[in-house]
Amino acid sequence: MNKTKIALFASAMMIGSMAAAQAAPTKIAVLMYGNKAEFVQLMERYGKEHPAVKSGEAVLTFYDGRYDASVQNDQAATAIQTRADAIIVNPMDFEANIDIVTNANAAKIPVVVTNARLNTEEMTAEVVSNDELGGYLEAKAVLDKLDCKNHKVNVVIIEGPKGGSGEIQRGKGNDKAIAECGAGQVTVLERKTANWSRAEAQPLMENWLQKHRGKINGVIGQNDEMALGAIEAIKGAGLNVKDFAIAGVDGVSDAIHAVQAGEMVSILQDAKGQIQGSIDVALRAVKGESYQPQSDIWQQYAQEMKWDGGTQKHYYIPWTVVTADNAQQLLDARK
Repeated sequence: MNKTKIALFASAMMIGSMAAAQAAPTKIAVLMYGNKAEFVQLMERYGKEHPAVKSGEAVLTFYDGRYDASVQNDQAATAIQTRADAIIVNPMDFEANIDIVTNANAAKIPVVVTNARLNTEEMTAEVVSNDELGGYLEAKAVLDKLDCKNHKVNVVIIEGPKGGSGEIQRGKGNDKAIAECGAGQVTVLERKTANWSRAEAQPLMENWLQKHRGKINGVIGQNDEMALGAIEAIKGAGLNVKDFAIAGVDGVSDAIHAVQAGEMVSILQDAKGQIQGSIDVALRAVKGESYQPQSDIWQQYAQEMKWDGGTQKHYYIPWTVVTADNAQQLLDARK
């Protein structure tokens, strides 16, 4: 082989290597706090439907944190060791999962926090909804139905996992709405966690119905699954659900059906917006300023949430109050 052929061969090899490098997909580790709840399952489904994932430009690896902050920290270590290009984390604990960001930063891997929050500003970005506002909206829906400013009322609050940002911030929103009713107008008879679980909320509510027979007027569930567990307990006790004011957060399908039945109010947080927005922000962090967002959520929320070059620290997906008027449309969008 002469020198000209050798040079041409080397050049072709270099071009081929460059093309292969350009074609290599971006590897994104997605650390979910647990995959039992429908909302998390929706996030995974919509993540797989992101245009960059469908085209092969990005590859997602989902991890089930099994509702354990230490498991999530271990899974983050695995993602770092296996050289993920970016990490998206839906954290279980507001404080305990900060290590994920600290260790990823040391490895120069961008981290996007989604859905729940972490008590740090060291992540690349967060794509979340304002949980304090969500907690306020659901509690206000319950208290408005009970006309708390004109009547003294009794409520119970079913909380998320203690120490998680959802429990902390939705709790603040709950308290704000209660305070607006006026001093002494609202008595919180019980306030305990059911760990986002319908199965845990049902027996909790059964016990409260026995303990406070005939006294509970409203149920504030910090997510829909727990509110639905309370509804099952009420029905199981032979009581009329419509005699109670009940609300939850997430907009899961069963809750939307319950809204249609007049049994509860749900404040929908957008699973698609959170995960697809996070994927776009993660890809921008890996690929640089040439990357343009591919999800249509940026057009959907153009007035409330600006892409702004993909370099913002905080992106807030708006809430949607589920009503009888929009419920079917929201369900149809999931088919």
